[in-house]
Amino acid sequence: MEIKVQTLAGKDAGTLTLSDVVFGLEPRADILHRMVRWQLAKRRAGTHKAKTRGEVRATSKKVYRQKGAGSARHGNKAAPQFRGGGKAFGPISRDHAFDLPKKVRALALKHALSAKAKADAIVVLDDLKTEDAKTKALAAQFAGLGFKSALIIGGSEIEADFGRAARNLIGIDVLPIQGINVYDILRRDTLVLSKAAVEALEERFNGGS
Repeated sequence: MEIKVQTLAGKDAGTLTLSDVVFGLEPRADILHRMVRWQLAKRRAGTHKAKTRGEVRATSKKVYRQKGAGSARHGNKAAPQFRGGGKAFGPISRDHAFDLPKKVRALALKHALSAKAKADAIVVLDDLKTEDAKTKALAAQFAGLGFKSALIIGGSEIEADFGRAARNLIGIDVLPIQGINVYDILRRDTLVLSKAAVEALEERFNGGS
């Protein structure tokens, strides 16, 4: 598919042909859903923890005698039914990550790119460079291009001035090509790719399945 290339100033910079292997698939919601779940599960800290009755510091002396007190029979004060006692079946520290085949992850990225292309929500910029690291000036350029909620993907490195100018803009995420991922693509309305990013993506998949 042909797509127009623009500059940050909003001027035409020619056209570019996007590979149908990367940007022309029919998006599958199930693949995208599996990938987003995998990403969110991996980022969970899993540090939630509640003490069990074996971990609570409490007297082990029997609360009161076994019979004749007119109450239920109890022993250790660390039991879950007592105030300050341990938690029965409480959360424990664990890793929430699960396995997802590498081929499925690669396919999900292509489906996410194809979903943006199908929705006409991909913009290709000639280059990601700014003359000075001024957030106000860059915000005006983004407003002219209609970027309100956008993920911007550059080449292997983001120019320092551009990165500094963009990092405080609400609704704008800037990543090098190594950081492109399905979750961030889907959470923003517009996907902005530099020409270097497009070339890197097409080289990465290289016509594979």
